[in-house]
Amino acid sequence: MEAETAPETMEAFYAELDGQNMAPLWESLHSLVPRQPAPVIQAAHWDYDAVVRPRLMEAGRLITAKKAERRVLILENPGLRGKASITQSLYAGLQLILPGEVAPAHRHTQCALRFIVEGEGAHTTVSGERTIMHPGDFVLTPNWTWHDHGNESDAPMVWLDGLDIPIVAFLDAGFAEAGNADSQPTVRPDGDAEARFGGTLLPVDWRASSRNSPVLNYPYARSRETLHRLERNGEADASHGYKLRYVNPADGGWPMPTIGAFIQFLPGGFRTAPYRSTDSTVYAVVEGHGESIVGDRRIRWKPRDIFVAPSWQWQEHAASGDAVLFSFSDRPVQEGLGLWREERGIPRR
Repeated sequence: MEAETAPETMEAFYAELDGQNMAPLWESLHSLVPRQPAPVIQAAHWDYDAVVRPRLMEAGRLITAKKAERRVLILENPGLRGKASITQSLYAGLQLILPGEVAPAHRHTQCALRFIVEGEGAHTTVSGERTIMHPGDFVLTPNWTWHDHGNESDAPMVWLDGLDIPIVAFLDAGFAEAGNADSQPTVRPDGDAEARFGGTLLPVDWRASSRNSPVLNYPYARSRETLHRLERNGEADASHGYKLRYVNPADGGWPMPTIGAFIQFLPGGFRTAPYRSTDSTVYAVVEGHGESIVGDRRIRWKPRDIFVAPSWQWQEHAASGDAVLFSFSDRPVQEGLGLWREERGIPRR
């Protein structure tokens, strides 16, 4: 039988290690290399109509888009307060542009997506090309591309921002630069990216210059029609309903190297089987009403609400009527590193 070292001896040894900026692995191995994910983030839900929108409009009265540079309310996960993060790896916020306003041009090393929540007819300009935004559209802002936003409509415009800010911060690789003018000049006609890359063809001599999709805007009207055809012609997946991922048409991969995006249709009365995966996922409700069970929390949702499901927690989704959910996660990073994992449960009877 091995002799036990006296506690005071171990304490003295640990103090000596601490003084030399060292620590004993055996005291923390179980938390550093866990048997399964134990996320600190929590399932959370933001009610758009009752909670988010009134405060967005109040922000619109208090500060201009130009002064704020980006008038955004950050969605902070309750388990990460003060971290400006909705998951360990991703940021989310809701941005407001009022009629006649411009959010000035800038660029940064973080990748960004915009999912349009409210309003019609405002625009974003990315690398000299402008696109008009409509509810449900999925718009890309690849890293280190100039971009600005403007609202020439007569109503407020709101969209969900999703960025890989925590990933870039973890790597200490963040850079940003302000533009010389509020709005960048357009150098390509509206719809140029859609014409070149939005179909099932590519320009014959085009070569990708980055891992980001060359498509600027994935219109919701097209995505919704695809979901409709899929429902009409196929069988629902027990864990997802009818779920599709947005792709980079150049290589069939993800639209951005760090953020994956998805859209799914849940027919009225359909309930998914329990499902979990290692990518914590942010959901935005596009159409319909329903509820989701995430871990031990039940979330009742409606159009424009946002909720988040932590890594490796069981989740189920049920629609009271036909519903569409948009979502995004860090799955491209996890797949690239060989880390992503999923598990499917048995459907409820």
